[in-house]
Amino acid sequence: MSTEEDRSRPGIEAAGPRSIAAQHIGNAFTGDVLPAEALHAPSEVAAAPGTSNLPPIALCLGREEELNWLRRILTSRHEGAITQSGTVHGLGGIGKTTLALHYAHRHRGDYTLIWWINAASPDEIETSLTGLTHTLVPGWAATAGRGAQVAWAMQWLAWHPGWLLVHDNVENPDDLTPYTGALHRGHHLATSRRTTGWPDNAPTLTLGNLDPDDATTLLCRLVFKRTSPTPRQQAEARALAAELGYFPLAIKQAGAYLAQNRGISLDSYRRRLDSKLAKTAHGTSSERTLARIWNVTLHTLEKVDPLAVEVLHTAAWLAPDDIPHRLLTPPGTDPDDIAEAIGTLAAYSMVTDTGTTLSVHRLVQVVLRAPQTADETQPPRHLQGRDRAEQAILHSLTPPPGQDTPTEGQWDTLTPHLVTLAATRPPKHHNTALTSAYEIVRHRLHQQGHTGRAIPLYEATLAQHEQVLGDTHPDTLISRNNLAYAYQAAGDQGRAIPLYETTLIQSEQILGGIHPDTLASRNNLAYAYYMVGDLRRAIPLLEAASAECEQILGGTHPHTLASRNNLANAYHATGDLERALPLYETTLALYEQVLGGTHPRTLTSRNNLAAAYHATGDLERALPLLEATSAECEQILGGTHPDTLTSRNNLANAYQAAGDLERALPLFEATLTRYEQILGDTHPDTLTSRNNLAIAYQATGDLRRAIPLFEATLTHRKQVLGDAHPHTLGSGDNLAYAYQATGDLRRAIPLFEATLTQCEQVFGDTHLDTLTSRNNLAIAYQAAGDLGRAIPLYETTLTHRKRVLGDAHPLTLKSRKNLAGARQKAEAVQHGSTATSATGGVRQKPSTSD
Repeated sequence: MSTEEDRSRPGIEAAGPRSIAAQHIGNAFTGDVLPAEALHAPSEVAAAPGTSNLPPIALCLGREEELNWLRRILTSRHEGAITQSGTVHGLGGIGKTTLALHYAHRHRGDYTLIWWINAASPDEIETSLTGLTHTLVPGWAATAGRGAQVAWAMQWLAWHPGWLLVHDNVENPDDLTPYTGALHRGHHLATSRRTTGWPDNAPTLTLGNLDPDDATTLLCRLVFKRTSPTPRQQAEARALAAELGYFPLAIKQAGAYLAQNRGISLDSYRRRLDSKLAKTAHGTSSERTLARIWNVTLHTLEKVDPLAVEVLHTAAWLAPDDIPHRLLTPPGTDPDDIAEAIGTLAAYSMVTDTGTTLSVHRLVQVVLRAPQTADETQPPRHLQGRDRAEQAILHSLTPPPGQDTPTEGQWDTLTPHLVTLAATRPPKHHNTALTSAYEIVRHRLHQQGHTGRAIPLYEATLAQHEQVLGDTHPDTLISRNNLAYAYQAAGDQGRAIPLYETTLIQSEQILGGIHPDTLASRNNLAYAYYMVGDLRRAIPLLEAASAECEQILGGTHPHTLASRNNLANAYHATGDLERALPLYETTLALYEQVLGGTHPRTLTSRNNLAAAYHATGDLERALPLLEATSAECEQILGGTHPDTLTSRNNLANAYQAAGDLERALPLFEATLTRYEQILGDTHPDTLTSRNNLAIAYQATGDLRRAIPLFEATLTHRKQVLGDAHPHTLGSGDNLAYAYQATGDLRRAIPLFEATLTQCEQVFGDTHLDTLTSRNNLAIAYQAAGDLGRAIPLYETTLTHRKRVLGDAHPLTLKSRKNLAGARQKAEAVQHGSTATSATGGVRQKPSTSD
């Protein structure tokens, strides 16, 4: 925005966290009296082209918009600009100095002189100005007093146009008034953590965190230098950048440390972030760590407003965003005192305040939660903050007058803060009342379909039970089983399976082999094996668990039905639809009878049956069932529940199978967006959804969008699921098929061959996915003109499909057509005529649930 000159004001201020300002003035500067022989000297001394004292330029990415804004403001009729941070309001390390430095280096040729001024205090400003005098008139400056040197620099700036002064790290905006008010023939650029004290009419720039892609690129450049990171390393870099909150100094600190310590992976650094933030690479000043930088501000705040520091230490243990003011106001405390303390924190850019809630950068919280050197006569300050946070939560859970329990609104508001308290629980720390709240919240999140989000609550509950009840107490076993289930829901089978295995062994020892909890534990472990594609261990265990449940609990017990449903899923996964389909139908009938038609487990069972109908090619029964189930899930569970998303994904699959891409494509796109929001980019269900969207794009001929999705899905599945997982093999086949569709047989055929070999090893010769893979390889061979290898594969595929699916199944008919086309082609080659081409298939996975 533009501002009019105000010659009645002695200086310029800016509203916002960190400021850059310039002011045209009409009054002359008066200061120390110069010797007569030097009075005219400043007007006669010219600066050599390119004169500056700029520090070396540092690597900076993702600030083009901000750099362009600065140039536009400083070269318009504005008097100046003020850099400041928005989201974190100029928090130390956000990149204010780096931005100013990049601006100065980029436009070095546009200024007659650029001078960097350390502006933390009036004394440091004067010291920087004496440096300017020493540079321009070294002989005279060597004998002049400090005051005379400052006055000479001011006179030189007043006489000469076209300069840039960068006032870095302004602690008090008033310190700039003598300079911005007196010097108007150039540009002033100031950086500051302060959010208040600047003039209202100064243009301000809100500086936020880096864009996620820019942060990831910067981290990779720092860690790997000129070496290209692998896809796995890129994924780890993205995860670490997110954990660092895309905070520039944290990214640079981590990058330098990891570049030096090559034996430490990005993932290891991320998992031990709380202990790594204080460490730097050799050659990096320890004063430039996040902890040191922010501790300087904390020491200042301690003098200005001790209550503000207390509030900040309390907020460090809560969720970083949307912390209500009232949650930080202990009983008996004047709310205005807390509001003033928060205002002070906002003024120093340590929090962002809306007036009713505040936000704290997650890295500030990490630093504040770390143990500090403390007075041994009282608890450490970070633990005092923890205690205040716990008491604030428990007090906020007080039921309203006339009610026995907190309201749903209270639970909704406090849930993110309870999850954070659980996730940051100090070792061996427990609070019985808080653990009870954890259990209520984790149950609510599970009911809402957000089990993975509740993992810290499950972990805290298990730790409490182990500490209080012992390692093998029945309640501890239940807690351990529940935590394994939460890991599984989050797609983390690597942590789920060992925990399930341990729990099952302990349950068998403590409770016995036929105790209901043992049966449930056995069923859960078997299903986890199924989820990782280990069907050789999953199916025998599921068969045994199903039989035992039926014998001990009865045929209609919910545990028996869950076990039977899981067994049907496993049969389905092996392509054994003859056994899967009747089991699905029986289980659904019993669920409807026992739990009712709209119970979540009934909806899951109905969804699985519909997916099985789809797999057999029976879209006449599959589509109506999927449409009804999807509508019921949305109505009963809500639009973002994972089971609703599964149902929607399966419905989109069925629409596509029916050739209705107009309805399938928007549904696939919307479902993927929801999966990414709810479960994250690399959750197995998200990967399935992304794979299916890529297939839909390919079906429309849009390979430009399909291939990158296939490539990303294959990379993530290898990382998350492993090379031999069925879904990973499906991704390999799909990507190869897409390469073939572009005519790139050089990449397609080796990928088809590798995938078929693994399918035969993992699934066996007659599994549906093996048959699809074999058919696709045959098509690739045919496209390459190698009919000698294509025809035997077509023949084998047709034989197996007839036996497994029957003569009338669409895939069997497709195989028969492909074989006939290949034979016709072979004959045509002999006779010099043409023949039809073959059709293949992609591996589109419907979703099933337990």
